[in-house]
Amino acid sequence: MIQHPIEPVFDRDSRILILGSFPSVKSREERFFYGHPQNRFWKVLAAVLDSQVPQTIESRKKLLLSHGVALWDVIASCDITGSSDSSIKNVVPNDLSWILDTADIQRIFVNGKTAEKYYKKYLRETVGRDAVCLPSTSPANAGWSLARLCEAWSVIRLDISASE
Repeated sequence: MIQHPIEPVFDRDSRILILGSFPSVKSREERFFYGHPQNRFWKVLAAVLDSQVPQTIESRKKLLLSHGVALWDVIASCDITGSSDSSIKNVVPNDLSWILDTADIQRIFVNGKTAEKYYKKYLRETVGRDAVCLPSTSPANAGWSLARLCEAWSVIRLDISASE
């Protein structure tokens, strides 16, 4: 059983919450979200928010918090082989109440079908709301170009603008 090693990023001004499934090996090593250089999360988010692509953990946190974005994962611990979402077993979900009790989260998004699957299975009923599934930024989702991902992810801009 592997424990999630990364604390969520949020503050009381966070208005949207983006949830991944579980950190990759590279992210667990770096102890921050989307650490694999081939993952397009930071490129997509920066493009959608009309910002520079953040290169450090501190600049990534600043990008999120300055736009009212909270970031975490659905899974607190699981058995997983490498970074393979398809190998995930024995899931223990994260407790989102910590974030939801602190911030006025207006909308929840999940990064990909795996995050959506586990959100629906373990968290939707507890949280009491649906999550909007966005296409995965993982390099395994090779069918989606960077431009196409940016277009699909641009829906978060509406929620960010509405809360500013």
